[in-house]
Amino acid sequence: MSVLSGIRVIEIAHERIAFAGKLLGELGADVILIEPPEGTRARHYPPFVDDIPGIETSLYFWHYNAGKRGITLDLDTSNGVTELHTLLRTADVLIESEASERVASLRLDANTTARTNPRLIHVAVTPFGRSEPLSDLPEVDLTLMAAGGPVWSCGYDDHSLPPSRGWGFQGYQTGCHFAVMSVLTALLYRGNQPSGGGQFIDVSITAALNVTTEGASYNWLVEGSTLQRQTGRHASLRPTGETQMQCADGRWANTGVPPRFPVEFARLLDWLRTLGLEDQFPEAVFLEMGAHWEGPFDLSRIGVDDTITAVFAAGREALQLIARTVPAQAFFEGCQNAGLAVGVINSPEEAFEDPHFKARGMQVPLYRPDLDRTVIHPGPPFSLPLSPSRLQRPAPRLGEHNQEIVGGS
Repeated sequence: MSVLSGIRVIEIAHERIAFAGKLLGELGADVILIEPPEGTRARHYPPFVDDIPGIETSLYFWHYNAGKRGITLDLDTSNGVTELHTLLRTADVLIESEASERVASLRLDANTTARTNPRLIHVAVTPFGRSEPLSDLPEVDLTLMAAGGPVWSCGYDDHSLPPSRGWGFQGYQTGCHFAVMSVLTALLYRGNQPSGGGQFIDVSITAALNVTTEGASYNWLVEGSTLQRQTGRHASLRPTGETQMQCADGRWANTGVPPRFPVEFARLLDWLRTLGLEDQFPEAVFLEMGAHWEGPFDLSRIGVDDTITAVFAAGREALQLIARTVPAQAFFEGCQNAGLAVGVINSPEEAFEDPHFKARGMQVPLYRPDLDRTVIHPGPPFSLPLSPSRLQRPAPRLGEHNQEIVGGS
């Protein structure tokens, strides 16, 4: 049985919250997507299957709404609003991202939804919070990313270049992750209540982004210092060593986290010897010192203690030497065997076809009866062996489940 089996989620269609509904569906919830009669605007977002635009062929819509059932309601009419509240009486969770002036017409203020269903967990995911007027201003994922702060920390060592945005609607997805974590916590709380137990959860996408800037916000708020963006590595007060390396086959890898524990230094030294590279690396003596280091490696002493600094630098430089010597995939696999976190820089297509991704079930075939074909979808971004989750259905056709849901099911 999946984690959220038996939980009904009502999602009022909006691209800001589509990923939250998708994640809850992959955890086993019955997610009902409510669209206007003409369909949500996300149905018109490219790319399209076979490059043929249409309300049923948006691959964007397919991805973010796989696993959901779908109905249409005209929420600009009193009958549509009444039907919405009828559904809310049967629901466990409501996720919406409506503008403040529309909240009143839909009767979606927290007090009203609590009276409609005292056990309802009502989640509003908006740009700056439900009560903040800025939430009603025009926005896109990029402007939210900039306002929240992560963009400042993303980019290149060359600061004459502007910051880099994160692709893939990361701003919306960050807000959705906080929404899902809040829903799971609220469901745990509600489970301990004999009656009621519903609550209103107000998620600000900007605030969610701001607390995911690692040290950037913290450093600024605590000591007024500004982290500087760096190519392929964490933003830092002071420049750190480069981590991206071109491997022997021309592909690039990020050398990631160098060894920090004696066993990691020992494995790296053994790998260097196996490749016959020890004689080319005079700093191997420092790897030997790291392999026999007593206790954990005190990273706070880097730059202060000469020995610790030299040992740590040797680990990074050894990884760079190996990366230049072997193909990228061999470098990745060798680091995995040594217990070191690195990553090959893959295109999305390469990542999707990676044997590891396939082995963990990332590719999920779903049959589309309207097109009479099977389409491979990305599977859930988590693996729960004791509570298996899986995409069960493709994204709904417009109004596909009206008959079985509208009027109560």
